[in-house]
Amino acid sequence: MDALDGWTRSEHTDDVAGRPTTHPVWRRGSGPGVIVIHEMPGLTTGVIAFGQELVDAGYTVLLPHLFGPVGRPFGNADVARTFPKVCVSREFTKWATGVTTPVAGWLRSLARELHAELGGPGVGALGMCFTGGFALAMMVDESTVAPVVCQPSAPFIGPPGRAADLNLSPADADVVRRRAREGCAVLGVQYASDPLPGTRFDTLAELIGDAFIRVDLEGKGHSTVTEQRSQQAVDAVLKFFGERLHATA
Repeated sequence: MDALDGWTRSEHTDDVAGRPTTHPVWRRGSGPGVIVIHEMPGLTTGVIAFGQELVDAGYTVLLPHLFGPVGRPFGNADVARTFPKVCVSREFTKWATGVTTPVAGWLRSLARELHAELGGPGVGALGMCFTGGFALAMMVDESTVAPVVCQPSAPFIGPPGRAADLNLSPADADVVRRRAREGCAVLGVQYASDPLPGTRFDTLAELIGDAFIRVDLEGKGHSTVTEQRSQQAVDAVLKFFGERLHATA
């Protein structure tokens, strides 16, 4: 059985790094909109299953496919094949600090389109691992009102400074600070023992203060809502979306 049976495929096009770029988008459900951005290596069965949990909770869920395979279980071989392609893509920042990933503009456009269709207060966005910070970058646009940052791992940790970097330009960081001051909270979820997010949650707390809702999970793991799924993490996400999307819809 295809993991995406019951989901409807479409495409979305917008400018990325100076060129029109099209990515497939799968959709299912009804209710307020949530965009789930998959982790490395692609749109895995774990990501799809989490998207279905959100559908079952009463959301219109979009699953954009940005890179890697579709509909396969997580596998290290897929990571090995996908990683080099992501590293040379102009759509993503991997190493540089103090810059926003170029694909953020495409994701903001997708969020605006979904918000225009569904109305309400705005849409939720959730990124994870390599795309963890993408949801934060989407917050720069007013259409995203419930950003969730799961185990953000870009830019890749290496020389000093990268482990604390939020994958945001200074201008975008200023907008995030302003929107947080105006009431747009950010949820962050990570395993406390996971080295890949570095100290980014400390940086985010410094940037937006009490508007940052931080969840540090006990135990060992990385993928908080997929491969090492934590019910505490999923419950925190559902509560966050419910308070900011359902309660005011």
